[in-house]
Amino acid sequence: MSTCRAARRPPRGWSTASCSCRRRSAGRGPSCVADATDRGAALQALGEAVRMALPHGTVESLEVERGQELVLRIRREGLIESMLLLRDGGQFAFEQCMDICGTDWPEKPERFEVVYNLLSLSLNQRIRVIVSTDAATPIPSVAAIWPTATWYEREAWDMYGIVFAGQTDLRRLLTDYGFEGHPLRKDFPLTGYVEVRYDEERKQVVYEPVKLTQDFRNFDFLSPWEGMTTLPGDEKVHMNRIEAPKPAGEAAKGTAP
Repeated sequence: MSTCRAARRPPRGWSTASCSCRRRSAGRGPSCVADATDRGAALQALGEAVRMALPHGTVESLEVERGQELVLRIRREGLIESMLLLRDGGQFAFEQCMDICGTDWPEKPERFEVVYNLLSLSLNQRIRVIVSTDAATPIPSVAAIWPTATWYEREAWDMYGIVFAGQTDLRRLLTDYGFEGHPLRKDFPLTGYVEVRYDEERKQVVYEPVKLTQDFRNFDFLSPWEGMTTLPGDEKVHMNRIEAPKPAGEAAKGTAP
């Protein structure tokens, strides 16, 4: 290290006059209650704008869940018109369909709900659209609006049996060929209808009806410690055990008439 005074760095000033970290940290963060309230109000205004832009009665309900998720429930007949508006409308611009999934509520007349999760990259906003249907009534396909919806609609058909009108590639996606039923329905048995195994004699995979056979077993419901009276080797002790003499009082009681 050089000892020349000219080569040494000047001492750093420890002034905080130009530091802005304190001012930045004092601002409201995204978790602030006021910001959450503002965001909820903005989502509510966005939902009202969608309601006003669509024909009367298309939007059945509008709510902001957990203060940050806009959810619209719309009529099945107005699905295509609503999706076109959400994609092409300048104040909406939901260019991407991120996911389509289903839910099953067997106690409702229209037991199935199809959920569309849309994303606007340009406006940094999301929306969830829900449409209800039953097992026989089809839902219009949105594959012509978002081509990626084909994959999601095939999955919803495979898992729930929801029919999408206009979908030209409605094939099973996750289950095997010849699968019976739709496994995510609430009334689908947990064991299924068929079981798969490899047959060593036929040298191929075979499908058979489910057989849940179990041998009869007798349960005594005793713990190992309560049910165990002797241990291995104790029989020698019992055989060679010498009975101890009884006390005089007990012997007299035993001999009394």
